[in-house]
Parts: sequence; C-alpha cells; structure tokens
Amino acid sequence: MGIRGLMSFVEDHSNEFFIDLKLRDTKIIIDGYALFHRLCFNSNLELRYGGDYDSFADVVQKFFESLFACNICPYVVLDGGCDISDKKLTTLKDRAREKIQMAHSLSVGGGGYVCPLLIREVFIQVLIKLHVCFVQCFSEADRDIMTLANHWNCPVLSSDSDFCIFDLKSGFCPLNSFQWRNMNTLKGTREHYIPAKCFSLDALCHHFSRMNKALLPLFAVLCGNDHINLPIMETFLSKVRLPLGGASSKGRRHHRVLGLLNWLSQFANPTEALDNVLQYLPKKNRENVKELLCCSMEEYQPSQVKLQDFFQYGAYACPDALNLALPEWVLVALAKGQLSPFISDALVLRRTILQTQVENMQQPSAHRISLPIRQTIYGLLLNASAHLENTSWNALPLQRLAFSEVERIHKNIKTSIVDAVEVPKDHSDLSTLTELSLARRQILLLETLKVKQAVLDPIPPSLKLPIAVSCYWLQHTEAKAKLHHLQALLLGMLMGPLHAIIHSPDKEDLREDGAKMLYEEFQRVKEQTRPGTRLDLDTAHIFSQWQCCLQMGVYLNQLLSTPLPEPDLTRLYSGSLVHGLSRQLLTTTSAESLLSMCSEAKQLYDHLFNATRSHAPAELFLPKGKSNPKKKRQKKRGTSWSKNRLGATSDTRCWYEGSNRFGLLMVENLEEHIETSEFE
Repeated sequence: MGIRGLMSFVEDHSNEFFIDLKLRDTKIIIDGYALFHRLCFNSNLELRYGGDYDSFADVVQKFFESLFACNICPYVVLDGGCDISDKKLTTLKDRAREKIQMAHSLSVGGGGYVCPLLIREVFIQVLIKLHVCFVQCFSEADRDIMTLANHWNCPVLSSDSDFCIFDLKSGFCPLNSFQWRNMNTLKGTREHYIPAKCFSLDALCHHFSRMNKALLPLFAVLCGNDHINLPIMETFLSKVRLPLGGASSKGRRHHRVLGLLNWLSQFANPTEALDNVLQYLPKKNRENVKELLCCSMEEYQPSQVKLQDFFQYGAYACPDALNLALPEWVLVALAKGQLSPFISDALVLRRTILQTQVENMQQPSAHRISLPIRQTIYGLLLNASAHLENTSWNALPLQRLAFSEVERIHKNIKTSIVDAVEVPKDHSDLSTLTELSLARRQILLLETLKVKQAVLDPIPPSLKLPIAVSCYWLQHTEAKAKLHHLQALLLGMLMGPLHAIIHSPDKEDLREDGAKMLYEEFQRVKEQTRPGTRLDLDTAHIFSQWQCCLQMGVYLNQLLSTPLPEPDLTRLYSGSLVHGLSRQLLTTTSAESLLSMCSEAKQLYDHLFNATRSHAPAELFLPKGKSNPKKKRQKKRGTSWSKNRLGATSDTRCWYEGSNRFGLLMVENLEEHIETSEFE
C-alpha cells in the first residue's frame, strides 16, 4: 500500500516529523483494511491453520474497548472493490504472487503473513456486535477517509503511507505507534488516553526547504505508488541528479525518497516541476506521460463522496457507482458491508481474484471445489445494468456469460475463464432479486448447495448455512475428507453454542458445568496445537476447501438477502482447535468420549452429524480393519488418553469401544445411506 519506502523513511525521522499525542475525547477515522491486517498480524495469532477467528475477534473487541475507555469515537472505513479503471491490476497481481509465496512458506514451517480467508467478514461481525459505525466504500477508501477526516477535523488511523501525502487538518496516526494496549491515565484525573504519534505534513515540508505541499502528489507518483509504475520514469530518475542533502540514506528506496524530496523542493508549484520532469523524457512520450501523471495526482485530491451523510443519515452516494446505474439495493448493501467486494468486482469488472490460503501447493487451488457456487453467483449478477454492457472493462474478449478468475496454480497465478450458470428466469433480474419470496430464494441457495430443506430442519438457525455448506463439501470428490475431518469440524462448531451456554444468565443448573468442562477441554486442545506442531498439509488443504465453500456459501446467501440466517463466524471455526481435534480423533480419542461430559453438546452434535452423514460418501463410514497393528496401538493409547486427559467417569467410553459401536451402527445403516446420498 502507498508509496514505496516512504513510511520507513519518515519513521526513521520520527523526532522531526511526528508529534506525541495523548489521544482521547475525539472522533477518529480508521482505515479498516489497515486495522484488521495489523490486528491479525501483530497479535501473536496462529496463521497456519486457516484462522483462529475466535482469538482474532477477541483482539478486535479489546482494541475498540480501549478506544471507548478513552472516549474516542471510532468511524471505520473499509475499502470496497477494485477501481473501475483497473489501474491497480498489475499491483494486485503482484501482491497475489507474494501471498502465494508467504502461504507456501507458512505451509512448510517458515514465516509469513497471510490473512485467513474469512477475516474481513469476522471483523465486520465484531464491528456490528460492538455497534461501531462503519462503511464499505464502493472502491478504494483513501480519498474518502481524507475528506471525512478534514470535514470532522479529526485524525486518521492507518498504516498506509499515502496519508503522509494527504493534507490532513488533524494529522495521521500510524498504527505501529498507536499504543492501544498501553492506556495511561492523566495525572490528577480518572481520564484515560492512548499514547500515539501524529505525522506532521508541515514538519516534513519545513524540513525540505519549506517546500510547497502541493508538490507532494507529484512526489508520490514519481516515487512509485500502487496506481502508477511507469518504466519510463526510470529514464527520468537515471538522468536527473537527485541531491541527497544530509544524512546517508538507508537502501535504494530511501535514496529515492530523500533525493526526490530534495529535488522537488526547488520548484514553486507542481506545474513547474512537472514541466521539468518531462524535459528528461523523449518528446514522443511526453504528452502520454503527462496525462498519466496528472491523472494519478488526482488521487490525492478530496473525494466527492460525503461519508458524513452516510454516518449521519444512512445515505451513500458515490458518483462512480451511480454512473453505472446499479440497483439501489445493491449499492446500499455494499455500503453497509452486507455484500462483499468480491460481489462488486464480479458485477462491475467481471473479474475476481481468489484469495490464497495456507494449503498444499502441489494440489489444485482449494477454491476449485466452490466453483459451482461462484458460477451461480455470476449467473445472478449477469443482468444488472445496461450501463455495464458498454463499460471499459468489457474490452476483454469474453462471452456474455463469462467471467475471469485470478487463481493460484502451483506457486504462481493464472487467469481462468469461467462460465456463469443460467439461473431461473425469476432470478435473472438483479434489480428485483430482493422482491422474490423467501421460499424461492431459499430454494435456489439449497439447490446450489445440493441440500434438501428437510435435512436442515433439526439444525439450529445459526448453523443451518454451515451445515448446508458442509453437505456440499462432502459431496465433492475433490475434498477427500475423512471421518475424523468431518468430526473435528462439527465439534469445532460447538464452540459458539458452548460459549452461549456458559455466559447465559438462564443456565444455572448442572448442565453449565458440563458445558464449561467441554469448552475448557477444547481450549486445551487448541493451545496444545500451536507451539511447534508440524502442519499436516493434506488436512490443511481439506479444511481450506471447506472454508472456500463456506466463504462462497456466505456470499451467495448474502446476495439472496439471507434466506438462511448468517452464521456467527467469530466462533464457528478455530483452525488450531479443528486441526488439533482432527489429529486426536485419528490417534487417541473419539467424539463420543469428548461429548460424554455435556449432554446438550452431544445432542447438538448428533443433529449436525446426522445431517451431514446423509450427504457424505458411503466409504467415509466403512469400519476400519481390525488386523492393522497401528490401529491396535492407537486403541491402547486411546484408553489411556480418555482416562488421564478427560478424567473419565464410568459412563465414558474409550476410543476402542466408541469406534466399534459407531462402526456397527454405520454398517446397519449403510444400505439406507447409499440409497439416500446425493452424489455429484
């Protein structure tokens, strides 16, 4: 994000360019994208197992509680879809490649930073729970953030170096020096504040011979930002003699930053400086380069979007979005975060970029399994607006029913052409999609997921969509899921209900003790999975496939105006827990022995298991051979584990007894299962 090398450069001059703040009693505009990445990567969270969303949600909650304690009123602004002009496509593809390399590094035990697949959705759910005001912009949010901050005369919180270029009335507070975990109290009072540093644009300009602030956008585009990366600018940089002026620079990027700022400071205004830049370029290139540079400099001018109207009146008006004449309900849902930027990218650009996870890079992308769900989404988006038919993105030689997807192939990316499916006629007009009956929308969702409504009847509302998605996942041969994978996922889904039981004021009987015991046992499994545990790549890939199905299931459900309740993602999947349970179910324990301590959890688990069993391949439940010596060793270890780890009572079954009784039950039901299963 931002200008290459600028953030580290100004932080190296912290004493000169930053002012110490005791932040309290103020509004603050928060760059949501920067915040959730920062909290994800700087909170000691486990990233290898696909996301400990409960732990992440707790960190987000603590962050905002710190703000509330200091009477800081946050307004979170999230980026939306890609810019209509697609000027950042090269940058986005480069980042996609970088994420693949980092995901691969994590998968083999190295370092790296890759956001779990559903981190944005979890972040939004926490904002809603805490009643934090937020908006999702139609495209990139930087200019809208700057404009709102200046309207309200309050600071911006971000990690994007573009905010060192914007002329902000109350300044820019970088996230890495925002000490929200270190609240202090004003002397002689009970009032709290958060120590922070605020970047001073005036101090930067003063340092460079009192240069004109208006020159900084030109500096940004010459230095290279996300919007422009012209190879011909290297011609200018190689010919002009950039004065370093003072302290030695730290690396090539610092050399460029320091030199360009010193060089630009000699000019009175951007026009004079730009004319001088063009003198170093071949005459045939000058007009085109001038047009590109001027266009890119516009990105640092105030936005026409008035976010204050959204936060005060609920009205969001973006000229780019309005010009496309998209359905009003779509624009409102996007602004409220009820539709993902994935939807707007597919709708406006007919191109999506599929996010890489920690998975087995030797196998096809985990997103392949959810392709039929995406094709239904694309089918619903086809007939949105006549204005889209003639938009510049349509320059791609795609058929009318085709979309392009940027996805991982091995450790690189490729663009695939994907056909949309033809949806029923009454679903084909996006503008009237919300007017369809709940039943019609639910039918399309469940038909896409290949699940019968009756299967979901015994399932609590909050888990209907995750179970429907799990049924879809099990039916695909690509998943290669085993029984212990399914059991681990379903046991992990109990965390939310267990948390609700424990914290409910109505649950004061003995059942709460059992729920608490099981919840604490799950927490122990989760903690034991973390330190130095080797990642099982095949298991990681299988669970990544499940998350891909869940992600697209959630997006389709949102597009259909939630015919099934949206699940609480914050406690639905914890990667460390599910991987740990998967390992233990394979080697040392059984689901029954775990659930024996809480009858409510066991009853719910049985409902979840019975629903998914009806859609799983029959071979998933075949009894294991008795002659395998490895299995015998596992059974012996299981007896010890269930007694010692769980403190088993006389009612607790050991692994051997549980698995064999379970196996006999499945043999009895095998013929019925084969008749009722739905196969792809």
